[in-house]
Amino acid sequence: MPFRFHGKLNIVRQVMSRFIIRILILFTGLSCYAQQSKPPNILFVISDDQSFAHTSFAGSTFVNTPAFDRVAKNGIYFENCIAGSPGCAPSRSSIVTGRYPWQNEQSGQHGSSWMKKYIPFVDVLEDVGYKVGRTGKGVDPFQYARNAQDSLWRKPNAAGPQYSNIRFKDAELKQMPGYAKGIDKADHVANFKYFIEKEKGDKPFFFWFGSHEPHRPYEKDSYKRMGKKLEDVKVPGFLPDNDVIRGDMLDYAVEIEWFDHQLGKMLDYLEEIGELENTIVIVTADNGKPFPGAKANAYEYGIHVPMAISFPKEFQSGIRVEDPVSFVSLAPTILEIAGGMAVAKEKMMPMTGKSFLKLLKSKKMHGTGDVEEYVFSGRERHSSSRYKNWGYPQRAIRSKDFLMIWNMKPERWPAGAPQKFSDRDTAQLLPYNGVTDAGYQGGIAFNDIDESPSKEYLMLHADDKDVKPFYTLAVGKRPEYELFDIHNDPYCLHNLSGKPAYSKKEEKLKKALQDELEITKDPRVVGPDKEVFDGYERYMNIRRFPEPSSTQKLNNKGHKFLDN
Repeated sequence: MPFRFHGKLNIVRQVMSRFIIRILILFTGLSCYAQQSKPPNILFVISDDQSFAHTSFAGSTFVNTPAFDRVAKNGIYFENCIAGSPGCAPSRSSIVTGRYPWQNEQSGQHGSSWMKKYIPFVDVLEDVGYKVGRTGKGVDPFQYARNAQDSLWRKPNAAGPQYSNIRFKDAELKQMPGYAKGIDKADHVANFKYFIEKEKGDKPFFFWFGSHEPHRPYEKDSYKRMGKKLEDVKVPGFLPDNDVIRGDMLDYAVEIEWFDHQLGKMLDYLEEIGELENTIVIVTADNGKPFPGAKANAYEYGIHVPMAISFPKEFQSGIRVEDPVSFVSLAPTILEIAGGMAVAKEKMMPMTGKSFLKLLKSKKMHGTGDVEEYVFSGRERHSSSRYKNWGYPQRAIRSKDFLMIWNMKPERWPAGAPQKFSDRDTAQLLPYNGVTDAGYQGGIAFNDIDESPSKEYLMLHADDKDVKPFYTLAVGKRPEYELFDIHNDPYCLHNLSGKPAYSKKEEKLKKALQDELEITKDPRVVGPDKEVFDGYERYMNIRRFPEPSSTQKLNNKGHKFLDN
């Protein structure tokens, strides 16, 4: 009997042993599956004022961007990424809400307030388990809640909690290659490392790196220390080609390269700690370069920005997407990646954009036919540049081949008024173009154009025969509609609107634009207050301008102009 019992016991032990082994295998398999299905980290990187053409991946001859190129080569490069606006605040608003700036009231307007109801996707990522942080420029410039009286406004920045306390010392910066005066002194890489090592814990992360570069001002002629050459610059056709413009563009290139260098160090760090493989990297810019005819204009160099996304673990690599893609599609794409769409539908205002995650995961070698046929952009107010802080409302529709712009108030100056009152004496009207016998005085005329050597050159030489056409392109009044074949005319020099050969194309684009503005309830189109954007308070510097009139007046140099 004891022997039989012992035999049975051995059998039981064998069965239990096999059972335990199977359980261990099962749990090991589940553990592996859990590791494989770990939510991806997301590093979102955005420069400040960089046009699409100015990466070495895009073929630039004077800008070197190895970090951006690395992301583009290892991922998907979007040849036609269109910003929500040619200005930073409204464009960033469209990124985090998935809505066009005109859908977000004052929370889509430069220098106004951010209302609580416009919840960014960043908040949803926190709700679904992500650790969120940022360094540098967030969703700005907006006025966030200052005290209890601002009860309808959001208190924290819509890009997430800030980690920007670690800064370079002046002595360090002087020794760093590539540094120029005017560049932000924050050590964004060190701040990112601090976030990962001290704050992230075991959660997946979403981190927003918002560079302040290449936003102006620049250190003039900084390019000379970097060994850059004037002859390497390709000047866009809407600017005069001379050494002043070339030098200004090289100083712009210096700042892009500083931004790119920081991005590269972040990528290297993620690779060192074993996180790069599970990190989706998104690199873009908020709007075009800060030059006349670009930033604050719905032209190609104002709204067309670089964008590349990499995640070799799951996304295709080495692909160029030709179809246009919009900033409003970033929020739903990121939320779908993170598993936050259900929460977003409960918390966020309805998103206009559509996720393009399917495109990112597709294995076919494609470049067209997988995104939207049309994308849209628009602007209202940029700086304080006109009477009563009025803006220059534009709405734009972009296909793969054409750009059409609706200038809703063509009677207004597109770059701002040519004169303003003195800040000290509101009865004193300052010089036209900001030009006096003593030379150019900045901050007086056409204030939607950032002060720069390029702007100064146009103002000083406005009457020169060879320069006047460029001056007119930058500041002259425009027709209500403009249509451009961007493949043959990327600089938007030849308006095809009204040309019989393009009438069908123009009619189709106008209808598509009108339909989209009606669907998205643009107040400029559907009301009830079609002028509401001009009335939103601006919490930044306000300039004073003469009241518009429809009569011709003489400026201080005897030239006729319409003062509106």
